[in-house]
Amino acid sequence: MIIERPGYDSDQPPDGSKPEDLAHGCKAVFRRQEPRIHRRQGRGGPSVSRSMYLFLFLLVCTCRGSLYAQDLSGIVVHAYVSQGFLFSSNNNYLSMKSSDGSPQWTDAAVNLSDLISDNLRVGIQLHMYQLGEFGGSNVFVDWASGDYKVNDHFGFRAGKVKTVWGLFNDSQDIDAVFLWILLPQGSYPIDHKSFYLAHVGGDIYGGLPLGKRAGTLHYDAYAGQSTLDLNDGYIKQFANIGLVFTNSLGGKTYGGDLQWETPLRGLILGSSGDMQAVDGTAPTGSVHSPALLTPSMYTQFSRGKVYLSGEYDREPVNATITIGSAVIPFVVDGRSWFAMGSYRLRKNFQVGSYYSHYVNKAADTTQTANYSKDWVMCARYDFNAYFYAKIEGHFLHGTALGYYSDTNPNGLAPNSKMLAAKIGFSF
Repeated sequence: MIIERPGYDSDQPPDGSKPEDLAHGCKAVFRRQEPRIHRRQGRGGPSVSRSMYLFLFLLVCTCRGSLYAQDLSGIVVHAYVSQGFLFSSNNNYLSMKSSDGSPQWTDAAVNLSDLISDNLRVGIQLHMYQLGEFGGSNVFVDWASGDYKVNDHFGFRAGKVKTVWGLFNDSQDIDAVFLWILLPQGSYPIDHKSFYLAHVGGDIYGGLPLGKRAGTLHYDAYAGQSTLDLNDGYIKQFANIGLVFTNSLGGKTYGGDLQWETPLRGLILGSSGDMQAVDGTAPTGSVHSPALLTPSMYTQFSRGKVYLSGEYDREPVNATITIGSAVIPFVVDGRSWFAMGSYRLRKNFQVGSYYSHYVNKAADTTQTANYSKDWVMCARYDFNAYFYAKIEGHFLHGTALGYYSDTNPNGLAPNSKMLAAKIGFSF
């Protein structure tokens, strides 16, 4: 067994850019060079359970002793544990009582991978978390797959595979590699992460050199089945209108990502598209959403101490909700974009900021329930190669994202300020 150092170089702690999966150990980088090997059920209670503490204890015991490479059987192990805190001036966010200050945000994961042959790698990631009312005592499989790389131009993966979409979708499960505590929620909502992170199916991927003066074109194409499990924020929203699901929802998904690594060092341009259908039946009704295209266009520049990126996404929804004899059309035209940047002041200290904008074009965009604008400032300090701390300020305008009626029974204020803090350990 090989228990490695963090999945990023210790002299270059992570920023907001796109890292390799931790399962690749010290080969992790800040832009996708080649695709990685690569959801949950049952809603937890409002407090961290004994099972969570046991999982954290066992995880820490795993890394007790030497945290450096140690060849026992060729298996590579990485893990992280983080504890977050959220305080908001108005409104309760992400099902937490954040207006009182809430520490109901614990996250832990361990992943293992093994290079079976020169071309074949297999791996799995187990995840346990508590985010307000989400998560709990269950251990979830984030991904479990085999990756066969024929050469630099072609490879394929199969199993429960991470979905490559946009800048951060297939790396949003690893807090340790990001400067940010919360990624832009219009594009990467943390309360819906389990739905978007992975699919059961297969991918093909590779890189096509275009010459020294034209860079490299990276591609990824996938098809499979996605699951909207009972621990997702959408399930909570359905329950709030009287549609309580006892079984997971899901549907076919397929799509791809095309990324150009330009000749200008550090600059990438890319575009993704995802087709997703969702169907599910509850005791009191059902949900049907035909396959719809969710496109994404993005760019990223990373060189030296500077990191810049931006992304534009659109999520159209034309679903039908049935409750008893009532048939309710559910139409959304979500448009989101963000621009972010960061600067490394010291080797172990980094600051950054982003602006995230979301609006539902299918509704009255002057109403606060149909938009969300978020100015964010963040800082991260790495105490050493394993321990880190983050602090982040949010200035939220609008209530379209992250709020639930049952945790805000008195209604929502249109604007809110929010402080997020997190400490973490990873190897």
